[in-house]
Amino acid sequence: MTDLYHLGGCQPLAAAMYARLDAAAVPARLNKGDYTLWSDRPDEISDRLGWLTLPADMLAPAAELQQFGKAARQAGCRYVVVLGMGGSSLGPDVIARTVGAAPLDDANAAGNANAAANANADTGAGVRLLALDSTLPQWVTNTTNDIDPAHTVFIVSSKSGSTTESSAFYTHFRSLLDASAGKTAAGDHFIAITDAGTALDDLAQADGFRRAFLNDPNIGGRYSALSHFGLVPAALAGVDLPRLLAPALRMQQRCLTAGPVKDNPGARLGAVIGALTQAGRDKLTLLTTPRATGLGMWVEQLLAESAGKSGVGVIPVVNEPPLPPDRYGNDRLFVHLRLDDDDNAAADAAVSDLCNAGQPVIRLSLPDAYAVGAEFYRWEYAIAVAGHILGIHPFDQPDVQSAKDRTLAVLTDYQRDGQLPRARSDGFSRLRNLLDNGSAGDYLAIMAYLTDTPAIDAAVQDLRQRVGAAYGIATTAGYGPRYLHSTGQLHKGGPASGIYLQLTQQHAADLDIPGWPFSFGVLADAQALGDLQALDELGRRTVSLRLEGDAAAAIRRLAASL
Repeated sequence: MTDLYHLGGCQPLAAAMYARLDAAAVPARLNKGDYTLWSDRPDEISDRLGWLTLPADMLAPAAELQQFGKAARQAGCRYVVVLGMGGSSLGPDVIARTVGAAPLDDANAAGNANAAANANADTGAGVRLLALDSTLPQWVTNTTNDIDPAHTVFIVSSKSGSTTESSAFYTHFRSLLDASAGKTAAGDHFIAITDAGTALDDLAQADGFRRAFLNDPNIGGRYSALSHFGLVPAALAGVDLPRLLAPALRMQQRCLTAGPVKDNPGARLGAVIGALTQAGRDKLTLLTTPRATGLGMWVEQLLAESAGKSGVGVIPVVNEPPLPPDRYGNDRLFVHLRLDDDDNAAADAAVSDLCNAGQPVIRLSLPDAYAVGAEFYRWEYAIAVAGHILGIHPFDQPDVQSAKDRTLAVLTDYQRDGQLPRARSDGFSRLRNLLDNGSAGDYLAIMAYLTDTPAIDAAVQDLRQRVGAAYGIATTAGYGPRYLHSTGQLHKGGPASGIYLQLTQQHAADLDIPGWPFSFGVLADAQALGDLQALDELGRRTVSLRLEGDAAAAIRRLAASL
């Protein structure tokens, strides 16, 4: 299937934008790295455009990475755990979810009986790739219990080299390996991916890591899926890197070739996103087939952190329960990410209904799972174009720091007082009042500092369904603190159209961070409190609920109360 733009009454807006971008030679200027597309200063632009040439730049390193991954599997690697946040973890997570891990080499399986005996049960003889991006103690414990550390390679992934969460994760797992394997052998279980000269680069040398991969410093975290940050974990999992890069390279060539915007897949998508956002359709609602769900989460982070600032925002709506077409407002643009060999019946029917109802819909077809590489490039290019249209800088994240600063202040108070400040807990009625007094174009953002379980997922989806049906507004949902490196920027820097519902719960059991003055539970609670304080100081409409007992049951009671 080919890409389809069914824009209905919004088609004139798109056509006018194509003409405007063509007249200003925007794609040609982007391809040359012209920073004046977004700012009169090159700061955090000229040194953030390395992604433009990434597919081609990674073709040669891919062969070495493939051999590196094969050697690790032959040495007994059965699990790969990415210890990172935001762009450092989402890229490899998407590749793993979409493409899946390859089976081990036959020769290896036959020649390494001990390793084969420890192969992960979920994937047969394959390597299982996981991403740890939550500081909740139960989440860290669950990841620890899901693996065999003796047959695991841990990837400490951080562009800055100083990400608090990644450092805490490393400390936890390094302590386990030091105790079981000894300090000398433990280092061989760790790999670093970072920029040259960072604290993580130094740590990898000092602590005897197996390898430190130094990424191109001109690539920002959320634009790094096709760099070492995405490809090293994929190689360890046995993903065919040349096959992944081939469609990305074709997409790169199509975007970088001179021609009209309408024939440029990245520029065309960005033009429509920008034009319709300006017209009030700022809720970009992603419909995905089952195996493309991970790609939707990656797009959410790219859009939210790149295009949610200066009071403007493209608000990504991912994995939202379907509603009847007449319950959607005039603030939507639908994008259907369609993997052609997936189970498409439900999504195809929903898209058909939306088109018949006159909603603007874009269908982007992936011929197979490896085409995810092309989508990485298409969307990165598109959001650069959309940023130009909206007059925003797509490569910085100015409002992420506010929550970090408040978290640090909360932790400082904890170390002084021995306890965290008391967080407020509102009643169900506060959410009802905010929803009842909301406006067209509002959306509900659910921020759950809870452990991701099927029961909680289902309860959150029930809440989203009821809110959408009752109020006709968009809903988003994310688990904290992972969303702080994704939609957290949008929540604070984007439009004030959100109603922010934070859900927390007492930890059933805490987990120490060896050598640190606070535990994972204290860190997670401080992050939740710091984020809530940052939103409150901006005058955002917030609701904070401390759930008692069964969290899933409490969320369902909240949904029923609406």
